[in-house]
Amino acid sequence: MYALVEYKGKQYKAEKGALLQVDKIDAEQGSTVTIDTVVLVNNDGNVAVGTPYVAGAKVTVKVEDTFKDDKVIVFKYKSKKDYHRTIGHRQQYTNVRVEDIVVA
Repeated sequence: MYALVEYKGKQYKAEKGALLQVDKIDAEQGSTVTIDTVVLVNNDGNVAVGTPYVAGAKVTVKVEDTFKDDKVIVFKYKSKKDYHRTIGHRQQYTNVRVEDIVVA
């Protein structure tokens, strides 16, 4: 059984026990979060597709830890104009573990 979940504008495939890397969640480590924006549920061949979401379907996840990804360097340059800028960015992510998938 798996579900496709939309969270913060991105879609993830959630299976029971799977570890998902999502954008940062402002929740304490060890707390549970319920996601009710389920787009699709596949229960051993019985597929339920939402319009846009499956009614009554929920996915419960447990927050494990928050971390920063590797630094991405952005270098802007324009030739003959004496213009160059270096900018770095580190995206913050949260690891969540799928605990339960509930279908109404």
